[in-house]
Amino acid sequence: MRADDVDALVVGLSLLGSGGGGDAGVFATTLRRALGEGSIVLHPPAELGEASVVAVGMLGGTRMLTERLPSGQEIVGAVRALARWTGAEPEAVMALEAAGVNGVLAVAAAAELRLPLVDADLMGRALPRADQTTRAVAGGSLAPFAMAESGGRTVLLDRIDPVTLERVARAFIAQSGGWAGCAFAPTPASVVCEDACLGSLARALDLGRAHADAPPARIAEALGGRALGAGRAVEIARNASATFGRAGITVLDDTGPVLRLEAENEYLLALLDGEPVASCPDLLCVLDRRTGAPIAVDALRVGDDVTVVVLPGPRWWRERPERLVHVGPRAFGLDCDPVLM
Repeated sequence: MRADDVDALVVGLSLLGSGGGGDAGVFATTLRRALGEGSIVLHPPAELGEASVVAVGMLGGTRMLTERLPSGQEIVGAVRALARWTGAEPEAVMALEAAGVNGVLAVAAAAELRLPLVDADLMGRALPRADQTTRAVAGGSLAPFAMAESGGRTVLLDRIDPVTLERVARAFIAQSGGWAGCAFAPTPASVVCEDACLGSLARALDLGRAHADAPPARIAEALGGRALGAGRAVEIARNASATFGRAGITVLDDTGPVLRLEAENEYLLALLDGEPVASCPDLLCVLDRRTGAPIAVDALRVGDDVTVVVLPGPRWWRERPERLVHVGPRAFGLDCDPVLM
């Protein structure tokens, strides 16, 4: 991956965000600067044997990045705090979430730390909670876990289950400007092969390149997905009182049907004339019909002319029914079974 791949990576990570994950473009310039004239190789975890891999990213409200600006050392600080606690330096890094901001931050962290970048992540798409990581669902530990905020305060958690970690981390974030860089438990690369989504960053690059080459009218086909409808967003009902917010979106399709989207941080469920037609963990993407650019949940406005497409979700979640319980519509309080491509 080189500096001239950044634009494709940003678009691909936005598509994997399924309307969430934050604006990856915020850190595009930072990533280009980190890459310079060099490049970063995406390593399959199988290449690294028993090397210690640390998943990195940020937790919190990505929109807060524009209000509480990063120092650039949050993730590095979290990784170094984790190394002090464990007494062992990491030998590679990977993304917590190969979607949105976190996908870019992992690449930048690998360049900053001068460590190999593993082509895997713990979600395969954007998801809101730490306990929804593949590792947590597979029964692995996320701790020891370190997080550092832009003012330099650092917290380390150990001997803590994923649900409690999520709750404690959010409490810290609420008191520290709304977001923090984080580093998760060092894990052998051989284990990453089993408890992570593989090839996520390569998929983001492939999606971004396909998106750049596709005419807007054929974008769903080019991305390997299916168009659900196209028309105007005529109603957006937002409920900010929910933990991660909730939105109900109505799109009037040009051909007559009414397309309804249910969303939190991400687009979660699509209904056509009341019938479920697509859901998480597949990727629901709302695109500007003229340009094909992905539109985030919190950026969508009444009157936007959009195309709604669904792309296949990460294979890891789809392989076993017991995994789907953690990322299907019911995990978000929606009374619907998963509807997958």
